[in-house]
Formats: sequence, structure tokens, C-alpha cells
Amino acid sequence: MSVQKENPRRRFLRPEKLPHFFCSGCGCGQVLNYYTQALEELNMDPEYMVHIGGVGCTARIPVYLKTDMFHGVHGRTLGWATGVKMMRPDVPVVIFAGDGDVSSIGGNHLIHAARRNLDVTVVMVNNLNFAMTGGQVAPTTPEDSRTMTTPYGSAEPRFDVCELVKAAGATHVERWTTAQPAQCKKAMERALTHKGFSLIEIVSQCPTHFGRYALKTGDPNAVLEWIKGYTYTDAQAKKMSPEELEGKLRCGQYICVEKPVYAGTTNMM
Repeated sequence: MSVQKENPRRRFLRPEKLPHFFCSGCGCGQVLNYYTQALEELNMDPEYMVHIGGVGCTARIPVYLKTDMFHGVHGRTLGWATGVKMMRPDVPVVIFAGDGDVSSIGGNHLIHAARRNLDVTVVMVNNLNFAMTGGQVAPTTPEDSRTMTTPYGSAEPRFDVCELVKAAGATHVERWTTAQPAQCKKAMERALTHKGFSLIEIVSQCPTHFGRYALKTGDPNAVLEWIKGYTYTDAQAKKMSPEELEGKLRCGQYICVEKPVYAGTTNMM
């Protein structure tokens, strides 16, 4: 009888916090999995890092890591991260935030952290709505989508967060989906080793709210299939017409450049 070996990446997790609280079919568990794979690949120990989460489903990811972490105030993750980096610029800081958390109430902090090129990594899980608080419309919600607060469809144009932070001054920006595990893992590795402001957006399924309200399904596989149609890669774009690309999100790397990072003084590092 063979004995199944325990996954070595479990050493990164707090066993007393498991099982996790994510809904069945939520992509946040996948993101946590991809992240621990990246840590293992880079031989990084979360106990010598700082992880920060605000409010929302994604913000709970740092709770499960054996690490120094903050978890609490909505939208203020990058404010905290700035303080940590000013005191300990040598410590890697990683923020896990949902699209609502970081691009709505946290939008002001987001653009200025990108503008300053703060040396942190942001992993933004984009589930296209405010999921934990009931499925309200978010800055990333696709136009005309039904949510709890837009029962007749959203009339607001959505944010493209990757383009937003790139324009603000971020030096490393990528977008992928939970259906692209290898790409997500490699993107996280690139972000963790990049000197400067990195944002990795991962478009993720939310069957509990976005699926039921916008897509009329609670099946996570169906929501994931919809996401595959809502996004495209550069290779796919070559075979698509401008009409087919309209309203969809591009997956891939947006920018990766080297610039001086913010050090809190007139001297940039």
C-alpha cells in the first residue's frame, strides 16, 4: 500500500486556519495555490516577508500564510505597505486585494503607489464585483451586467486596471485568469523578483454572486468558461476581428521596465 506524501508547500500555510472560508468554486483558493508554487520556485520564505490584505474575499488569502501580515481596513492596503517599506525597505511586501478593494475605495492609494513606483507586489483578484458584501457593482464590472445593485444592468464604463496603473507609472503589470495556472505562477515569480511596483491581475470566477446575478448560473465551470470568452491573449487576437475584441480584456504582460523606486525621501533608490 502506497503512502501519499504531504504537499511540501503546506509548510507555507497555517494549519489552524484551515479549511479556508472561500465559497465552493471560488478562484481565491487557486490563487493561493499558484502563489505558494511561486514561493517554492523562488525559494522564498513567507516568514521573512510581509503580506497585507484589506477587506474582501481575496484579502483573506494572507490569513492562511505563515507570515507577518495585516488584515483589516478596506482599501488601505497600499497605505500600510508604504509605511512598511519606508521602515524596512529590505523586506518583500505582497498585497492581496480584490478589484473592489484596490480599485474602488483604494483607488487613490493605487494610482499614487504606482506613480511613486513603490517597491511592492499587488496580486489583484478580479472577480468583477464586490463579492464578500453581496455582489454589488464594482469598477471592473462589465458594462450592462446585472448585479445586486444594478438589477437593470450597469450603465458605468468599467476600469481596465492594468491600463490604469500602467498609465499611472507602474513598472511591471500583467493580467491572466485562474484558467491559466502556469502563466499566473510565472507572472507572480516575475513580480516577486521585480524591483518596483508590480501588479498582477488575475480574473477569477465568482459563482456565488457574479455568476448568479450576471450570468444566471452558480456553476463555477460555467463562469470560468465565460471568463475564457471574456479575455484573450495576443496569439488569439491575431485571429479575431476588432468587433470580436470589443469589450474584452487582454491577457499578457503590459509593461516591465526598470526605474528608481520610491524611498520616501528626495533620493530615489
